[in-house]
This record gives sequence, C-alpha cells and structure tokens, in this order.
Amino acid sequence: MDPNSDSDAFFLSEAYAEAVLAGADGEVPVGAVLVHHETIVARGRNQREKTLSPISHAEIHALVAGSESLKSWRLLGCTLYVTLEPCPMCLAACQQARISRVVYGAADPKGGALSLGYPLHADQRMNHRFIVDYQETHQCGQILTDFFRRKRNSE
Repeated sequence: MDPNSDSDAFFLSEAYAEAVLAGADGEVPVGAVLVHHETIVARGRNQREKTLSPISHAEIHALVAGSESLKSWRLLGCTLYVTLEPCPMCLAACQQARISRVVYGAADPKGGALSLGYPLHADQRMNHRFIVDYQETHQCGQILTDFFRRKRNSE
C-alpha cells in the first residue's frame, strides 16, 4: 500500500470541499489545496464567472495564495491536490512554481494536460520536473457530472 494514500485521500477530500463551494457559487466545481509538510497552506477554487477571468482556475488561486503564505514563488516541497486533472496552463504554472507533486482525483479527457498528451511535468527539456499522480476519486468526477447535467437540464 502506498504510504501517501491515507494523506492523499484526506487532502483530496479537502480539495473536494473547495469544489463544493465553487459549485455553490455557480462555478464549475473544481477545488484545490496546497500542502507543505502535511499542512494545508492554501486553498483555491474555480472563480472564472466571479472574476470574469479565463485564468481563474482553482490551481492558480491555490498557487498564488501558497506563494503569499510561504513568502516565496518557489513552492519546493509542496503538493497540490486538485479535484480535476490540471489543464496545460495549470500544469505549466505548477512547473513554474517548482511544485514537487500534483495529485488529482478525476481525469479530464477534453481539457487535462496529460489526457491531451502534454506531460509538462516530465519533459526532460524543462529545468524542473515533478511527480503527477492520478488518485481516481468517485466524488471528484461525480460532482462535475452532476453540475453539467443540471446545467444542460436548465437550458
């Protein structure tokens, strides 16, 4: 058994709580938490509708808040937990932030960096590489399915 599995499940559930808040605000329900030494140092959730910004993804909010909390743009030793597979922009932001690890709970075949064939985290040409783990979590995918079903039914 993976020694990280218990803490991964816990932190993914914390990211899920952020996704629930995003959904309650009418946003696509994606949430993220940034963890340093087994402590949550930042939280983020989608806020594109609220901010009218195309880059207002959960991961971006967590990275910015984490940088402020840790007083460094270099987030070495940090793990980002996110409910949905990061898009290419967010995976690139993790690379730029020097994240050590990303864990996500639901695949995104239409927008996820890895699903689309952009493994930026492992590109040997990059000056920083990091680990990305997929820890499939039913609730992370289900909240998105339910959100988009409700959205289609209300149109």
